[in-house]
Amino acid sequence: MKILVTGGKGVVGTALVRCLKRRGHEVWVCDLKHSHEERYMRCDVAKYRQLLQVFEKQEYDLVYHLAAEFGRWNGEDYYEDLWVTNCIGTKNMLRLQEKFGFNMVFASSSEVYGDYRGLMREEVMDSEEIRQLNDYALSKWVNELQIMNAELMCGSPTVRVRLFNTYGPGEYYTPYRSAISIFAYKALHDLPYTVYLGHRRTSLYIEDCAECLANIVENFRRGEVYNLAGQEVHDMKTASDLVLEYLGKDDRLVNYVPEERFTVRDKIPDNSKAVRLLGLNPRVSLREGIARTVDWMKEVYQPARR
Repeated sequence: MKILVTGGKGVVGTALVRCLKRRGHEVWVCDLKHSHEERYMRCDVAKYRQLLQVFEKQEYDLVYHLAAEFGRWNGEDYYEDLWVTNCIGTKNMLRLQEKFGFNMVFASSSEVYGDYRGLMREEVMDSEEIRQLNDYALSKWVNELQIMNAELMCGSPTVRVRLFNTYGPGEYYTPYRSAISIFAYKALHDLPYTVYLGHRRTSLYIEDCAECLANIVENFRRGEVYNLAGQEVHDMKTASDLVLEYLGKDDRLVNYVPEERFTVRDKIPDNSKAVRLLGLNPRVSLREGIARTVDWMKEVYQPARR
């Protein structure tokens, strides 16, 4: 197929593009950066004219819409970018989907489950009154609502995927990245960091996430929504301890805090639908995934001296 990946230079996008190319698809990428690469176009999805040009130049069988501002605190510090990119950008995609008729896969987030304390099944969002706890979560749920409205009004064929704590090589450190990225970078450089004890997660290794996303090409079911999550439930101290253990360091620089407010406390997902219908198969354990992540960070941030 001819496939477009918006945000294809991001952490998930980069892994997905590699996976799709390995499977023989013709993959086009758009993102904010300039690049010399073939089948790449610079585009800000929040700018309708720029996005329109992407679709006027090529026709696509399927579009993965991954372009977004990521993260709870990033959404607070850069809320103008968050709301414009995430919500206006997705509205632009829906208008162009109506015009050009392509199938779309939208990357949502586990954060949409907000203050829900039970097992996170996909249908919970349709039956429970849930309060999202931060701007990032709100923007992702607004986008899901926009997509569902477009399905009703225009018959737009879209699949929604809710990603649960994807991590791994390729995630360059910033203070706004995933907890595992922050733990690995800080521990590697002997810098202090904070671990919130009162939270549980299921982390999904980046390659396992990309393989499942790529499976949607052969099994596109319009209107469906899936949780893409790992199998191992862990607290954040366990993730930090695995980083420190792999590096042979102790936790003297770790600040333990009971919980982080305004983010989901426990993310306990039901990923059985994705396992059954999309072939989700989390092969990489948390221990192995953290080891691979730390090794990658060593190569990036501490290259061997010559």
